Amino acid sequence: MSNFQFLNKEWPQIFEIAKEAEDMANIKARSSLVNSRAALEKGIRWMYENDERLFNDYDNIKNVQNLLQTKSLKTVTEKSLRRELHLLQKLGNEAAHGEITDSEKANTCIKILFQFCSHLAVSYSSDEIETPVFDESLIPAGANVNETQKELELLMQKLEEQFKKDQLKKEALETQKQELESLRKEFDLKSKKLAERAESRGSKVKHIPQLIPESVTRKLYIDVLLKEAGWNKLTEGRELEYEVKGMPLSTNPSGIGYVDYVLWGDDGNPLAVVEAKKTMANARKGKQQAVLYANCLEQMSKDKQRPIIFYTNGFETFIWDDLFYTEREISGFYTKDELQLLIDRRTTRKDLRTFKVDKNIAGRAYQLEAIKRVAENLGQTHEGRYVGTKRESLLVMATGSGKTRTAAAIVDMLTKCNWAKRVLFLADRNALVTQAKNAFKEHLKHLSSIDLTKENEDSSTRLVFSTYPTIINKIDKLRTKNERFYGVGHFDLIIIDEAHRSIYHKYKAIFDYFDAMLIGLTATPKKDIDRNTYSLFGIEDDDPTFAYELNTAVEQGFLVPPKSISVPLKFPREGIKYAELSEKEKEEYEEEYGDPTSGEVPDSIGSSALNDWVLNTDTVDKVLEHLMKDGIKVSGGDKLGKTIIFAKNHRHAVFIEERFNKNYPEYSGHFLRVIDNYESKAQDLLEKFTDPFNEQDPQIAVSVDMMDTGVDAPRVVNLVFFKMVKSSSKFWQMIGRGTRLCPNLFGPGEDKKEFMIFDYCRNFEFFDEFPDGAATKNMKPLLQQIFEAKLKVSQLISGLQEKTAAGVEVRDAYLDELHKTIQNLDQTRFVVRKELRYVKEFSNKNKWLNLSKSDVQDIKSHLSHLQPASRDDDELARRFDMLILIYQILLLNGSNTGKYMSKIFRTAASLQKKDNIPQVSIHIPLIKEVQTDHYWKTINVKKLDSLRSALRDLLKYLDTQKQEPIYTHFEDELDYEGIKVRGHVNTSYESLQSYKDRVESYIRKNKDHLTIHKLRNNVPVTKEEIQAVENMLFTESVAGTKDQFIQQYGEKPLGAFIRSITGVDQAVLNEAFADFLQVGNLRADQMTFIHTIISYLTKNGTIDKSMLYQPPFTDLNDQGLSGVFDQDAILVKVVKIIDEINENALVA
Repeated sequence: MSNFQFLNKEWPQIFEIAKEAEDMANIKARSSLVNSRAALEKGIRWMYENDERLFNDYDNIKNVQNLLQTKSLKTVTEKSLRRELHLLQKLGNEAAHGEITDSEKANTCIKILFQFCSHLAVSYSSDEIETPVFDESLIPAGANVNETQKELELLMQKLEEQFKKDQLKKEALETQKQELESLRKEFDLKSKKLAERAESRGSKVKHIPQLIPESVTRKLYIDVLLKEAGWNKLTEGRELEYEVKGMPLSTNPSGIGYVDYVLWGDDGNPLAVVEAKKTMANARKGKQQAVLYANCLEQMSKDKQRPIIFYTNGFETFIWDDLFYTEREISGFYTKDELQLLIDRRTTRKDLRTFKVDKNIAGRAYQLEAIKRVAENLGQTHEGRYVGTKRESLLVMATGSGKTRTAAAIVDMLTKCNWAKRVLFLADRNALVTQAKNAFKEHLKHLSSIDLTKENEDSSTRLVFSTYPTIINKIDKLRTKNERFYGVGHFDLIIIDEAHRSIYHKYKAIFDYFDAMLIGLTATPKKDIDRNTYSLFGIEDDDPTFAYELNTAVEQGFLVPPKSISVPLKFPREGIKYAELSEKEKEEYEEEYGDPTSGEVPDSIGSSALNDWVLNTDTVDKVLEHLMKDGIKVSGGDKLGKTIIFAKNHRHAVFIEERFNKNYPEYSGHFLRVIDNYESKAQDLLEKFTDPFNEQDPQIAVSVDMMDTGVDAPRVVNLVFFKMVKSSSKFWQMIGRGTRLCPNLFGPGEDKKEFMIFDYCRNFEFFDEFPDGAATKNMKPLLQQIFEAKLKVSQLISGLQEKTAAGVEVRDAYLDELHKTIQNLDQTRFVVRKELRYVKEFSNKNKWLNLSKSDVQDIKSHLSHLQPASRDDDELARRFDMLILIYQILLLNGSNTGKYMSKIFRTAASLQKKDNIPQVSIHIPLIKEVQTDHYWKTINVKKLDSLRSALRDLLKYLDTQKQEPIYTHFEDELDYEGIKVRGHVNTSYESLQSYKDRVESYIRKNKDHLTIHKLRNNVPVTKEEIQAVENMLFTESVAGTKDQFIQQYGEKPLGAFIRSITGVDQAVLNEAFADFLQVGNLRADQMTFIHTIISYLTKNGTIDKSMLYQPPFTDLNDQGLSGVFDQDAILVKVVKIIDEINENALVA
């Protein structure tokens, strides 16, 4: 008998192979695994060949591994089953390739195969059968023997021959079907019946029991992570369940314990201990157990070597080298070599604080201070022992002050002190990667380096330079068998160049994945909710590891200051006004901008259109003429010095180049060149332009973003702002292109002393008014927006008092779609693995049936960003999805939908013009109906979703509306008399924080100041004490003047304001209400109300009594304070205590 006997009647070939796998499970494990895989493949192919629901995918895919991942299979099988089928196929492949295996894995795969075959039979058998019961005793016992590779090859050959025979039969049947229409119809009918039969038995299939226990599944998750780190040979009693002695008798009376995993070094000493907890348990629960095992292993090892400690639940993993660092979360395991390096560093690692910096790399005083600060940040002495402290450092250094040199010196220090072996340098553009690599190559010749965007790394590479997208792709793609080339411990240090503009939400996953020290280099940190540079480095705002500001660098003579002139050029500032043009120009204006049917012309063309799609020759000519005449010259005043023109877009840049070559033909087209991402030879031009030693053409570079940040060009003496810049950090970065020193630029001993800024677009006036620049909002990717919008719609529908059947249908469809998106995520992607716990949790369909608020927050925080873009999905289609979803949200909220209705109306009108396209013509009745008032009078979420489904895939047929450029020849005005020479620009940063952040941060940092401490502890303060705080607070570096403070916060007493920042200590509040709570004989709701008051005061410091009649004080009773305390005497006591607390924030 066999566990697979139920297959024999209808699937005899699968039965034979499965039975052979079963018979060999305890005798020839590798052969068993190969046969299990073969049986699975045969069963999967049978499903694709016979179930019409799977036909479409089978035509395009022949590889079984890919067949296990198709959308159609996901609709007919459970996620838990598919996950185990992947495991079976993977273990079968390993066996087929000769990897060592064991009977335990073979038995596990027999159980998985049994589950799959049960699914097959229950779903498709002609006679409805009950779910088979697995009997482990039917697997023949025996001792496992090692098969030779020859035996395996013969088995594979036999299975391959059988597969080819089956294919020939199938092809013959296909030919017959083509020839005999009746046979084809018979087959179609049969496949349809099988699909219907399987659907009707779906509930029975779901009740097929899972045979593999949670502990085994957890172990397999951990095993996958270990294999990726090269730990392939895990043997029982050695790497697995290793017996240790010396456990505390209080926990193990025998003194013996069994370690889940021990990872051994080549010398026989333990490198690491891994404690595995249940997947549902907190991984940290294994921390102390792991410590005890580490203690035992240390005593038992021949060299008394203490292993590195890991503890994990399969989803979250922590590493703890408790002789040097505190614990930290990690995304996987270290390789053997990497663990050995960690162990070796315990004796070879040197104290960074004593390192003598190579001053040829970085020798300026502030650079040496920066390096020293990093050294002190990374390691300190504690109780006589040198230990690691922080692993992240942020250096704020002005543009041009030598950030790259400083970084190179830090790498020199870390490598020579044995803190780092491999280093990853990240930048956001290829040009910056190349520049950094060249700089490091010059200073650290002894360290091998590669540019990952152009070359592949090998095991000897020490410095890797890459862009963010390149390393993300390499993490997932560079693999050998089961191992990742880029494991979590591959790099010891990651350097982030220009951190202020590079750390976008989607790239943070890199730093979560690699277990490396981080060093950020930035000129202008910028606080933004999703791009907060400081939070990534785990430091307080405005408190970087080291800061060297631009004004200090200028004062000390390490950078040169800018001299700015604001040039009133009319059109870029005011636009083009029809009434102010000459008669001849009006004719041109009417011809270019007039409506040919009505003859009407717009009164003006706004300044924002200029240099975007309106390109006016005289505007460009006047700028170039002014620059050539008044720009700083070199070569004895005969030639314009190196100049960067910041253009609005590529079209504008090319137009500038064309006008220059027309007006200055004597330069033969070499003097001014466009250097941007559209130029194929941009890197070569950039290197010539930035050559620090030789004056090479081009002399003028017209840049669109490419040269705005990061590029070193010390010979630059003129910057031209021919576009509006509204980002404060970017503006200062652009100015930084001119700040670098350049000795002997104007001749021997005549150094660069300043540089010129020509501002034609009112940038300085804008930043005078808005020092922090325009407010920016971090936009989530479109797919993430759609995911969250569908979640929002579903929650809004669930919250309706009166639900319609149509609304519920939309809600359920959206939730089902979102569930399947999570269920189908590729769990081998490192960004998905980081959120694996949530992926597993929300892959369960039942979880989506009743989402709590915390569930919704978890989905938005951990899952909504994981969906990869589909290759066959068009961006316009996704934008239409978003348009409809926004409409649904507004409709459900009862908000105004007019704006979005108009957009849908216009889309339908545009589609109607494409009625010659067959795919569009099918939907013309609906497209026409959308353009009627009647359609919108009965609109609802279901109707909108049907519209979305019908039209989304038609959007790709619409012509992309591009505004063709209009070239005009109007005379512009440059008011020479109105030019404002601003002198040397104030080069200090406005602030690394906003005004409010700076003031509030200052108060928190000084919480132990006597007066602030009194306010937090509800102790009365005097007028003199408040005055002392005022004197401390109202200084230029903190809150400025009192008028500035009032402008920001209003007329608020200083004590109450400080309280609003610090709150009141909870213990003090508990004491203030203690007598009242103990003597008052209060009801439970009244006590809860008092605790709500305490909670509020702990956070806000004072409380306006009117607040006691508003949320959260109305949660217990709509009448707030009066409703809960219905006895006046008690109510008065509560108010009196609150008054006393409030009054203590004022002057006594």
